[in-house]
Amino acid sequence: MSGHSKWSSIKHKKGAADAKRGKIFTKLIKEITIAARVGGGDAAGNPRLRTAIQAAKSENMPKENIERAIKKGTGELEGVNYEESFYEGYGPGGAAVFVESLTDNRNRTVADIRHIFSKNGGSLGENGCVSWMFSKKGYLNIDKQAVNEDTLMEIAIDAGAEDVREDDGNYEILTAPEDFESVKKAIDGASIPYLEASITMYPATTTNLSGSEAEQMVRLMESLEDCDDVQKVYTNADIPSEILEKM
Repeated sequence: MSGHSKWSSIKHKKGAADAKRGKIFTKLIKEITIAARVGGGDAAGNPRLRTAIQAAKSENMPKENIERAIKKGTGELEGVNYEESFYEGYGPGGAAVFVESLTDNRNRTVADIRHIFSKNGGSLGENGCVSWMFSKKGYLNIDKQAVNEDTLMEIAIDAGAEDVREDDGNYEILTAPEDFESVKKAIDGASIPYLEASITMYPATTTNLSGSEAEQMVRLMESLEDCDDVQKVYTNADIPSEILEKM
């Protein structure tokens, strides 16, 4: 069972309860800004920006906030100069952790992330220590009750998906990054709702955790995601559903 899918599913449920709207908006604005800076402000020709805008709309971000973030990225408005950085390490039980960050101060960010790892039973490693365990994939997570499996399989595969898997009450669709948008468009066209749709780092193998190690791993992931400079966190940890649900 995939650590990624289970973590994504529980984040979706917890996020609805936590409603950390301001922090979510901050991370989305950073992503829109840097996407516009790297690939231009025209969403039609910038897939990364298009995906970021869709994510912002799904969180009901006001249109003017999105437009302002794009203009800051293209230089039409003055804004903070964010840099992308990546961090790798190990959590409890040796589980792999990969962190994506957007920051205006790398020294502050690496110090904060190192502290979070050590406080929660993990350790920050060297670049490359765990990234080889992950592959960049397009990823959609769909509630099993939302669609018939055969129907979903036909739509997704015809649109270019690599695989459709059943996992813990949900269906996972995996695509090559370049095929993500065409598959998502096909799912949208069929009016099939999804819990998550994103370009992600997907683990090739998982590390099974249980008991106190699993609980500590959840705390590590939540602490990293709560860090203002962290955009996304990925793990290959396979955490039992009963532990995720009680925390």
